[in-house]
Amino acid sequence: MTSLEKPDLVTTNVRYRMPNVHPEGRKFVVIAAVIALVFFWLIDWDWVGWVMTGITLWVAAFFRDPIRTTPKGEGLVIAPADGMVTMIATVAPPPEMRGPDMLGDAPVTRISIFMSVFDVHINRAPISGEIKRVIYIAGKFLNADLDKASEDNERNHFLVEGHDGTRIGFTQIAGLVARRIVPWSKVGDHVVAGQRVGLIRFGSRVDVYLPEGTSSQVLLGQRTIAGETVIAKVGVAEALEGVAQ
Repeated sequence: MTSLEKPDLVTTNVRYRMPNVHPEGRKFVVIAAVIALVFFWLIDWDWVGWVMTGITLWVAAFFRDPIRTTPKGEGLVIAPADGMVTMIATVAPPPEMRGPDMLGDAPVTRISIFMSVFDVHINRAPISGEIKRVIYIAGKFLNADLDKASEDNERNHFLVEGHDGTRIGFTQIAGLVARRIVPWSKVGDHVVAGQRVGLIRFGSRVDVYLPEGTSSQVLLGQRTIAGETVIAKVGVAEALEGVAQ
């Protein structure tokens, strides 16, 4: 090989794959499908049957569980939810997560990701590490897009401690339509970034609390993909700037 020659690049083709329906949602798909069949065959209200067929397809789409490719790198914080970044604010950690063994007491950057009823609702770990806390708080079912939803709504806090001691908090928040938070991970579990940790049924929000001195690397109005979008890098305090267009 001469100095001007380059080795051939090895590429692998990746084909589109239809997402599976997560087992948590299969019973709801079956229920909706059975109701549709009842209206088609027993009651003979075809128009209602077609409506229920549409609802069946929507329920299947709601509980879809696509495969995601998670970036790897030192200090990367990955989006735990699909949706739109609706708020980026400097706030005190939630009262339930303050203290020396939690997120501390100093203000930190909070990134809020709103999930509509059309988004994937499976939530994923933002970093690799050990789950140190899982704290469930009963509450209201206000619009998850409101700032006070982080304090008033039903919610479930996770605290993950990375192998380097970095602590990231993230919170599943029930919304106006969501009526159940379903966590799959518990205290003591070891997770990897992008791993599935739970879901929220039918529209909601996830808040991510970054470590002190770390700023958002996503913008207001930007859409995130759970398990794929890098939303921050630990220790990087300079925030991005952008424009809606």
